[in-house]
Amino acid sequence: MNRFTTVIIACVLLIVFLPAMALVAGAILVRMGRPVLFAQDRPGKDGQLFRLIKFRTMRNQVDADGTPLADAARLTRLGTFLRRTSLDELPEIWNVVRGDMNLVGPRPLLVEYLPLYSDRQKRRHEVRPGITGWAQVNGRNNLSWDERFELDVWYVDNRSTWLDLKILAMTVATVIGAKDVNQTGHATAEKFKGGD
Repeated sequence: MNRFTTVIIACVLLIVFLPAMALVAGAILVRMGRPVLFAQDRPGKDGQLFRLIKFRTMRNQVDADGTPLADAARLTRLGTFLRRTSLDELPEIWNVVRGDMNLVGPRPLLVEYLPLYSDRQKRRHEVRPGITGWAQVNGRNNLSWDERFELDVWYVDNRSTWLDLKILAMTVATVIGAKDVNQTGHATAEKFKGGD
């Protein structure tokens, strides 16, 4: 989709989801306190960093050395629900309006992964990252990293308005079915440790 169409759709979605976002923000405030939002630098198009915003799903618990506890220990029941329903992703619509992201594209991953990518895997940064993507509707967190990156690169090579609309429709089905939210055996997903 072109940028103008993407921004129009994102603005409409912001208005439509505003009541749900207010409810989620209130629930987080009551259950976990402040902050309501989680913000983190992520690589966008061409690897340029931007500030991604989501609803917070984890407690800010650390060990005696100040290191955050494992995801499984910090993830709350509310957080699990928000992740399963993808409601935690709603603030990213603002990232789309700002131009950091698209509605559809490879998911923005951690900055620490940047030096670990192969030349082929780096191609995922040839386009803006998305709230949803080809990998998310074809296995999500239950894919291996290699499978995920191959799907990302396939999207980069085959992207079109028709494909974006298809992915958005498939995303609705994936979210309703709460499929592949967590990687098997992990509270969220195993970290990427590098590829070939």
